[in-house]
Amino acid sequence: MAQNDDLTRRDVMKLAGAAGITAAAVTTAATVAGPGFVKAHAQSNQIRYGLIGTGSRGTYLLSRLAKIDNGHCAALCDLDANSLDKAASVIGTNPKKYNDYRELLADKNVDAAIVAVPLYEHFPVTRDALQAGKHVFCEKSLVFKPEEVHALRGLAPQHGKQVLQVGLQRRYSHYFQATRQMVEKGILGDVTHIHAMWHRNPGWVMRPGGKSNPRNWRLFREFSGGLTAELASHQVDVADWMFGAQPEFVMGLGGLDTWKNDGRDIFDNIQLIFQYPGGRKMTFSAISTNSHCPFLGASRPEFGICIMGTAGAVEINIGDGQKTLPTALWYREPRPTSISPATEKTITEAGATFALAGPRKGLPIRMPQYEVDKDNDSFITRELKYARLWLYQKGVMIPEEDVNPVDTELQSFFHDSMTGGHPKADMEVGLADSTAVILANVAMDENRRVYFNEIQNLGKDKVNDALKEEAKHTA
Repeated sequence: MAQNDDLTRRDVMKLAGAAGITAAAVTTAATVAGPGFVKAHAQSNQIRYGLIGTGSRGTYLLSRLAKIDNGHCAALCDLDANSLDKAASVIGTNPKKYNDYRELLADKNVDAAIVAVPLYEHFPVTRDALQAGKHVFCEKSLVFKPEEVHALRGLAPQHGKQVLQVGLQRRYSHYFQATRQMVEKGILGDVTHIHAMWHRNPGWVMRPGGKSNPRNWRLFREFSGGLTAELASHQVDVADWMFGAQPEFVMGLGGLDTWKNDGRDIFDNIQLIFQYPGGRKMTFSAISTNSHCPFLGASRPEFGICIMGTAGAVEINIGDGQKTLPTALWYREPRPTSISPATEKTITEAGATFALAGPRKGLPIRMPQYEVDKDNDSFITRELKYARLWLYQKGVMIPEEDVNPVDTELQSFFHDSMTGGHPKADMEVGLADSTAVILANVAMDENRRVYFNEIQNLGKDKVNDALKEEAKHTA
């Protein structure tokens, strides 16, 4: 077969049988192992970790951790004995079981703590883990209250040799990293707007027992930051990353309009607008009555994000972490513009007439593993890659990331803990994200524009009171 990117349909059909079998094998191997996942790590090259919180998220993390060799599960902690037993069977390392996380943190065989408890417990558990000398991986949001932003930042300098990483896995996705490089290199022009959404139908459903059932914690403000903390936090972090800045202010509307009779007190739909320096804006939508997401040809429901610049746009979906993995499409602007001041006279016409741009197809952002190596690839590998490229170009297939970013972030956490490396999603990234969540909820509750510099004073009195109380006990 001629070695060119423009394969014919006939050529692709010849490869269909082999491609179907080989693609499945390649996808399975990449998902299980991924590049750099070596299956012969010695015990001395493993971080011994304890996971605190074996609910739905904790158990999901364990299902990913079971495939990662530079970490070894030494202990688990949860108040629910049945949940502990289930989690232990998922990880399969015969870990010690604790019902008090402080006992786990006192375990000399634990080097690192993975915190997957409900949001309102993130700060106290993370604080105690740091003070116990452990490396810490904490799921987002990193903290729940304004005073915890200040308290954690004040605590951090005492633990500079410990790794503190936040579960914002998009920073570990190859597609999000590639998009960030496109932004840096000006391929998208001047990036001015980011649109994000996370739509579900239904949203969170109240389980029997109401507030007394710990599994309903996300539905009550006493424990939860609502849709902003659980969903928007991921998307706001991406906007901070792509814009290379933090917001100046946030506006928003939220409502408890559909699930208002089951006892919850969090909003079931929210709409947020964050303004960044230079007038750049990020919008976020979360609803619980429809799962449609218009990005990527509406092929991926629920959530996605679109980064828009004067020369192009990228639509990205992170995948569900199980059956689907991150993917992205790049749309070139037919008539790229610049927001720089005009240097020549331009002629404009007033009136209501306008012309629509013609239809466009998104272009795949090709990862290195999809590029054809004519010198080193075997015949079938080379032909399979050409077939894929043809299908990508025709819009029949969209390339997916070869490794779950959750796997990558966890493996990176263990690597950084062993080597003293610095995580991509570090404490400052996590605190910026938590600040955005806190202030967005204030904006909706108080129906006003909330400026980000307000965090400097919010909660400070509580931190000062706590310090005074501590001083009394240590005097």
